[in-house]
Amino acid sequence: ISVGLAIPAARALARRGAFPGRALLVRTLALPMVVPAIVGVLAVIAVYGRGGWINGGLAALGLEARLDVYGLTGILIAHVFFNMPFATRVLLLAWSAIPGETWRLAAQLGLSGPQVFRLIEWPLLRRIVPGLAGLIFLLCFTSFAIVLALGGGPPNATLEVAIYQALRFDFDVERAIALAVLQVAVCGAAVGALALLAKPVPTAQTVGLPPLRPDTSNGWGRLGDGAAILVTVLILGLPLIALIVNAAAGPVWTALERPALWAAAGRSLAVAGTAALLAVALGCALLATTRALRLHHGRRTTADALETAGALVLVVPPFVIAAGWFVVLRPVVDVFALGLGFVAVIDALMALPFVLRIVGPAANDVLARNGRLADSLGLSGWQRLWLIDGPLLRRPIGLALALSGALSFGNLGVVTLFGSEESETLPLYLYRLMGAYRMDEAAVVGLGLVGACLGLFLVIERVVGGRGRD
Repeated sequence: ISVGLAIPAARALARRGAFPGRALLVRTLALPMVVPAIVGVLAVIAVYGRGGWINGGLAALGLEARLDVYGLTGILIAHVFFNMPFATRVLLLAWSAIPGETWRLAAQLGLSGPQVFRLIEWPLLRRIVPGLAGLIFLLCFTSFAIVLALGGGPPNATLEVAIYQALRFDFDVERAIALAVLQVAVCGAAVGALALLAKPVPTAQTVGLPPLRPDTSNGWGRLGDGAAILVTVLILGLPLIALIVNAAAGPVWTALERPALWAAAGRSLAVAGTAALLAVALGCALLATTRALRLHHGRRTTADALETAGALVLVVPPFVIAAGWFVVLRPVVDVFALGLGFVAVIDALMALPFVLRIVGPAANDVLARNGRLADSLGLSGWQRLWLIDGPLLRRPIGLALALSGALSFGNLGVVTLFGSEESETLPLYLYRLMGAYRMDEAAVVGLGLVGACLGLFLVIERVVGGRGRD
């Protein structure tokens, strides 16, 4: 559903490059990627829930039909809200890579709209869509917070939710282990298939002429593009607007005066800071080790294996790791007393692939430009880090630290397994508000959680990454 809706949306945005609000819409497409999953669930409930806007509109029209967001319907709606804008953004980037010379040639040949799609756009989509659909499948398969909040019980539970229920409520260790093994097997197969499906898009040297598409003047085409853009605005905008409206109309001061809120926010900040520092430290250490193995020891295979291990969380989801720790450590220590420490470590492992992707290319570039000079000057260790690597890697490290902290701050995942009332984080506090049907107060907290994640990201990136160029 996400990819099916994203294709006409991305095509419409690519074809209509000058309508009012286009730049804002394109920027907003990235917003669900940084919105915590539990807040997205709250926003979806505000529109599609029993007391949401759609059911309210149906009641105002005198219709007895009601939309029930709890169950498979709500799970699908929430996942489309998160993944359809992401797919649209990816496809829009692919469309923008089509050279302007291609469009001018199509105009000279007098190609119609269907011919343009069949000869120019479809070959591009054939290379990108399978890998994109596989990635979205993997994201949905490992989804936890959305299914936990909207599943409505065991009939709609996914593997991760079933593992959580088996450990937290039934303490059925054998069942949890079997489900975890199945989860890892399916994720491993999906990652392998994704590697096979993802094909590079060929590029060619061009002059860089501005595109002049020949298929933008047709009236039916304009109508279809307008409908696709309107659907995108509704899918993306309605939940976000509903969340803001409900938060503004909610008991703001009542929600902010609760000591439990600020205690949960403080714990989230501590967990996020610890996870971000640990993720960046692990990532930089891993990159330094692989660099030394390649340059000084000639062990490329070992270095490649280490870098692959850094992305192991893509195959072994964080909740499976948490379940393994829970099973192993529960007979030995009080896992609930040490729960926040486990959460911080697992959040760091979850962010490690992002750190490697952000810092790795920059570190390789620094090595290529300054490696021989540093070796000739005899710089190594902390001296080399302070004089050469540190200043040049400050911005990518700041970005990685900010992204890791923001992801951890808004994550509702393993904290549900290790957390308790004395150690609840802000996302867990929000989830319990929703479970108690205090939706007005939850809207206030949810909007505050989004603002805190964005603020944390911007502050860390600015303070650590600094301003200016590398």
